[in-house]
Amino acid sequence: MILEYNLQFFAKDGPGGEKTEPATDKKLTDARKEGQVAKSKEIGNALGLITLFLVLKIWVGSIGTSLLGVFEGIYKRIPELVVLYHGLIPAREITGLVGNAMLRILIILFPMFIIGMLVAFVGDFIQVKWKFTTKPLKPKFSKMNPLKGLKKIISPQSLKELLLSAVKIGLIIYITYTTLEDQWEFIFLLYDMSLNQAVFLIGNITINLGLKIALIYLIIGFADFAYQKWKFKDDMKMTKQEIKDEYKNAEGDPQIKGKIRQRMREASRRRMMMNLPQADVVITNPTHYAVAIKYDPNESDAPVVLAKGEDFLAQKIKEVAREHQIEIVENKPLARMLYANVEIGEMVPPELYQAVAEILAMVYQMQGKI
Repeated sequence: MILEYNLQFFAKDGPGGEKTEPATDKKLTDARKEGQVAKSKEIGNALGLITLFLVLKIWVGSIGTSLLGVFEGIYKRIPELVVLYHGLIPAREITGLVGNAMLRILIILFPMFIIGMLVAFVGDFIQVKWKFTTKPLKPKFSKMNPLKGLKKIISPQSLKELLLSAVKIGLIIYITYTTLEDQWEFIFLLYDMSLNQAVFLIGNITINLGLKIALIYLIIGFADFAYQKWKFKDDMKMTKQEIKDEYKNAEGDPQIKGKIRQRMREASRRRMMMNLPQADVVITNPTHYAVAIKYDPNESDAPVVLAKGEDFLAQKIKEVAREHQIEIVENKPLARMLYANVEIGEMVPPELYQAVAEILAMVYQMQGKI
């Protein structure tokens, strides 16, 4: 008894086979257009945090002074309003006072927001270079599929992210504890400090703690980026069948292209055989090659190859030549040179003028033309 079986049943990734081939340039380009790139969010977050705390460390005094100036302006304005309105400050004055304060705070912090945006852009640019696309923003019905959403929640990728989050939280707790442990004696003295001294101490501790956490984030980000690049490369792998299908779509089916080329050769051969009766002479090998030559001083400066062929086609050329009483001259070296170096419709090159001219002179003499 003969049992039928399909080897593709044992393939890892279905009918297309196992994905063992590196992704083609076309697939990587298409994935990039869809917004699929290898990058780590942690690098952008880390660079943003580092920038934030560095800016604070450098300009915290100036920023703090400006913010204190805002609050001092509010507190100075309140007594004036109380006197002006006899203790009943209208809501519009309070709204205007708070709105003005918020506007001044935003102006003070605005440069930090701009720097943060630039750093986030640079973080992404370093990883994926510049390629603008809006396709990831387009709504897709498939994204609303609850089953796919559930698969994303319960997947190796979600477990990896959960583990990464746990590691980050653990490191943050450890760094926070060790940093504060070195500052306990100063923290307990906050009640004995002036407001400016207390603010400076808390700010300094916070900035140093933030920089340490950001550096840890950056290390995690680079490790995650290396993993994401490896994973993206692995996910983009293709089966041999996918590569064949892509080639067919891009270049056309090889069988169809072969048939087109065959038809073009046949059409060219028919035109060649139709022009063959105009030839003055056919130079042969004598069995392997045949080249038909025509010379008309009114049409060209040198003899022209009207037809050429080898083996079976060479025999056909000689048959047509005999039918139309065209002289056939045997010259093995010249026939090989003409066949190999001159295409149909081209003029004979200067280095072969002498040899071709001698044969044409002989033919014209035999035909009584000279």
